Formats: sequence, structure tokens, C-alpha cells
Amino acid sequence: MADQTEIESVVIRFSGDSGDGMQLTGTQFSNTSAIMGNDIATFPDYPAEIRAPKGTVAGVSGYQIHFGSREIFTPGDAADMLVAFNPAALKVNLKDLKKGGIILLNIDAFSDSALAKAGYESNPLETDELEGYQLIKVPVDSQTLEALKDIDLATKSKKRCKNFYALGMTYFLYHREMDTTLDWIEQKFSNDPALLEANQTAMKAGANFAETLEEVVSTYKVSSAKVEPGKYRQINGNTSTAWGFIRASQAAKLPLFLGSYPITPASDILHELSKYKEFGVKTFQAEDEIAAICTSIGAGLTGSLAITTSSGPGIALKGEAIGLAISYEMPLVIVNVQRGGPSTGLPTKTEQSDLYQAFYGRNGDSPLIIVAASRPNDCFHMAYEASRLALEHMTPVMLLTDGYVANGTEPWKIPDVDAHYANINHKMLDPKQVDTENWSWIKRDPQTHVRDWAIPGMAGLEHRIGGLEKDFDTGNISYDPSNHQKMCTVREEKVAKVADNIPLEEVKGDESGDLLVISWGGTYGSVEMATRALQKEGKKVSLMHLRYINPMPSNVADIIKNFKKVIVPELNMGQLVHIINARFACNAISFNKVEGLPFKISELTEAFTNALSEVQNV
Repeated sequence: MADQTEIESVVIRFSGDSGDGMQLTGTQFSNTSAIMGNDIATFPDYPAEIRAPKGTVAGVSGYQIHFGSREIFTPGDAADMLVAFNPAALKVNLKDLKKGGIILLNIDAFSDSALAKAGYESNPLETDELEGYQLIKVPVDSQTLEALKDIDLATKSKKRCKNFYALGMTYFLYHREMDTTLDWIEQKFSNDPALLEANQTAMKAGANFAETLEEVVSTYKVSSAKVEPGKYRQINGNTSTAWGFIRASQAAKLPLFLGSYPITPASDILHELSKYKEFGVKTFQAEDEIAAICTSIGAGLTGSLAITTSSGPGIALKGEAIGLAISYEMPLVIVNVQRGGPSTGLPTKTEQSDLYQAFYGRNGDSPLIIVAASRPNDCFHMAYEASRLALEHMTPVMLLTDGYVANGTEPWKIPDVDAHYANINHKMLDPKQVDTENWSWIKRDPQTHVRDWAIPGMAGLEHRIGGLEKDFDTGNISYDPSNHQKMCTVREEKVAKVADNIPLEEVKGDESGDLLVISWGGTYGSVEMATRALQKEGKKVSLMHLRYINPMPSNVADIIKNFKKVIVPELNMGQLVHIINARFACNAISFNKVEGLPFKISELTEAFTNALSEVQNV
């Protein structure tokens, strides 16, 4: 029996062909770890090609999980263990494995042809390339077939159980309980008893085989995390976003309508919302992006909480209709789950390059509210907030997430929705309570510039609406130059006044110091951990993470003034940094990465340290 070592946290990466079930394997491991009380964060990484050539680097699919007995903010930097199902998986991921880490290799896959497909000139098992790592070489394919030899199932189907065989091995290595996955298999394959038995048998066989291996000199135990009491569930970002919208529709007492066209990585919001017709949710899969947003505009005009979802290329197509909604001054939420660009770009990789698009990607001066979610469990809150601000301020809101946030999972403490998400006060009129003789559809609140929400066709509240400029007093079409100036100013001021209806920004760390880190969106976890590490070293560095981006909280300028230097890390070529400098003239510097991958904590720590040294040398 191997020795047992207790550790605080572990990063495991499962990797193989896109048909090897890596996403399923990782999901089952993370679900089990969550139920066992660990805090977790995950990062699925899969190819853009639907049918990438088998065994090639382009076809590698991976799933990384970071679980521990402490609070986990990121899926981890370098992995402690790599489960590689073929040579291509090894080639792609070896650079991201800690020296001395564990490699579980499916040696059945290391044939000459497979090595050639992966780009190897020689077998890494026969060179010194893997020196310094703890190798666990297992003939996973043949062992799986041997374990399932007595089950009446085709050989091809038996081979597909190899991911559960490997999962059983990792469960043994990290003292994971198998009951959760066994129950899942029973439910999933309840209509196919042979597959049910095969998958359960394969997983148990993998665990039993791992116990006999001489290479396994130690197993690892990760205790439960100490978390705030409450009811938790594991959730990914797109599901969290969908549920936030459902709660917002209930709080506003309005039906929810989503007009959408499928696009990676936003499609799962459409899939999730389509399940909840009992909550008054209507989903419409349109024939294209333009039709999708136009149906949402129509639903919004008739009194629904209107949503449309997409990613960067789809947002580009929606641009004219977004301008139309801004001209209408109507509530509409546009979700942009960002991915690498330009054009089709990197469909399955994460990026933050659509911030300029959110600010400026329309003709004319057409401002809207912009908010951004910071992590998967934050998507619920920011989807609710996007809805609240759209409805209370009668203007479109863009909610920015990204592929990293949308596809990642982590525990979510289920909130008391009646206490914290109880009521959204929108401006919809009741014709019975309006003096229809003296009413104008464009009548505004003098303080907020928010107009009334009159549903077209209501008796006594009939009005015309369109994309042409409107007269400030009557709402009729106007080509008057001074009126256009006034309307542009009012629309801009209306968005600016939203700052009075959002929380003040918080600083993590001291209120003043040498370096202020300003981040936004899905970089939060890595930036938070890098900042904490430097704070523990006594460095005068603090973090301001923005979730409300346009307008920004009213105290942002005062916070910036209290620091000698400002750095803005972004997964783009430098977008927020230019906006920050334009607004606050603080000479902020940028740290950028556009590799389709999230920041590593080590990358940020080095960048922040370099920025601090510049301050000290001045």
C-alpha cells in the first residue's frame, strides 16, 4: 500500500483526443471533489475543429481542475499531474507540468504512427525528455478491455470506457470517493445495462490497478475546505448567467425573452434558458445574429425583459440594431461572451479584446452601460445587475464575460434571493394611472433623464418610434441641428448618471501605496492571487477590480490618485488601459497577453514586481 501524503491543493490536467471524453472525465472529478468539500476551479480547453484529425496536436482536448482545502481562485498555473491519453496530449501539455510532477501515460497509444501524427521524431519514453517527472506508464486500452472481457459489448464501445479506467486511477491516487460518479453512470446509462456495467467496472478496475502499481509510492489526500456555511452547488459561468436573468425577470415581474443565434462560447446560455418555460422564459433561436437581436428588441418594446447573447463576431453583426435600441432608449441586455479574434479568430479560446467594441462599436455617439463578470459564480449577480440597470435606466446594457469565465466551474453559494435580489423598479406605465391628454412618450425624469416605458398600442399611450432622431419635447422626428446636439448630450448624461445607482469601488489592500492594479473581467482570480502574494511579502500593492465599466463607480478617480503607479493587466493588446489614461490621465502602464489562455499567477507576479521596482528607482 502506498504512503499517504496530505497536501493543501492539487492541479490535475486530463488530456487526450476530443473523442476521448476528457471534458466528461474532468467534470466527474470536479463534481466529486466539490461534494467532498473541496473548493475548486476548472478550465476546459478544447479544439475549435469539430473533427480535428485524430491523434494530432490540433485535436487535443483538455480539462484542468484545481481543488484544495483552501479558497481556490484559479484553475492553477502549472499542473501537478498530467493524464495523457496519447502522444499529442503529452506534447501539448508537458511544458505546463511542474518539474517533478506526475505523468500518467496511456502507453498503448504510443505507436510509431501515433508518434508521427503528434510530431515526435523519436519516442519520448525512450529519450531523456521525461527525466525529472514521476512516470506512471499504464496500458490503459488493453487493461480496460481485459477488465471488460466478460461484458457483452462491442470492442469499440469497450475502448470508449478507458476514460473511466483512468478516472478510477486518479480517484485512488487522490483519495476520491467513487459513489458520486457511480451514481451518475447509473442515471446516464439506465437504458443501456451493458454500458452501465462497463463504465462502472472500468472505473473500479482502474482504482484497483492503481493500488498495485510499484510506481505509486505515495497517494495524496486533500482535506475539505473551510468555507462559509451555506448551501453550495457547482456552477459554470453560462449557467450562472442564465439563472441571473431568470431571477431578474422574477424580480421585475416581467417575462424573459432571449433572441439568440448559436455561437461558441455563448450557446449554452440559450440552451440553459430553453429549459425554464415554467418561469415565463421564451427562447428563440433565430436564423442569424441580426434577426436574433431584432426579435429581442421587439420583445422589449412589448414589455419583456429582453436579452440577446453572442460573441465578438455576432456582436459586430448586431451593431446597427444595438444603435437602434439606444435610439429607442429601451431596456435590452446584450451578452458578449468574448473569445479570441479578429473575425472568426479563436472560437474556443478566451480573450478580453471586445472592450473597445462595447464602448465604440456602433455608428454615431451611442453610449450604453457596460458591466463585466469576474468569475463563474459572479455571472449570476452581474446578469441580474445588467437587467436591473437596463430596466431602471431605460437603455441597453452590455454584459461582458469570456470563454474562460463562461466554461469554467466553481462552487456557488446559493444566495437568499428574496433578501438580495427581491425587486427591480422599472418605468413601465399603467394607462389607467396616466393623464393621457398631456402625456408624451419621451417625457423624462429631470434628474436621471430616464423616459417612461409605454408599451406601443396601449390605449391612450399610442406613439410612433423609430431609428430617426427624435424631438426632445415631443418624440417626433426631428432634423433640427440643436435638437440633435441636445439628444446626444442627454443620452450620454443618462448613462453617466448610472454611477449614482451602482456601488462604490472597493480596494483590496491598502487605500494608498506604490502600485495599484486595475483589472476587469475574467482575469480576477489570477490577479487577486498575484496581488496577495506580493502583499504577503510586504509590498505596497493593492487591487481594484472593475465590474462596472461604463460608467465607472464615482470614487475610481480618488482611488487612482492615492497610488504612485497604476498597471492594467488585460487579455488583449491594451484597451482598458487607454480608457483609464484618457479619463484619469494617470499614465497607467499595461501588461498584455493574447495567447487564448488566461494569465498565470507567476506571469502577473513578475510583471507587478517589475512595476514596483520602477517606482522604487524613481
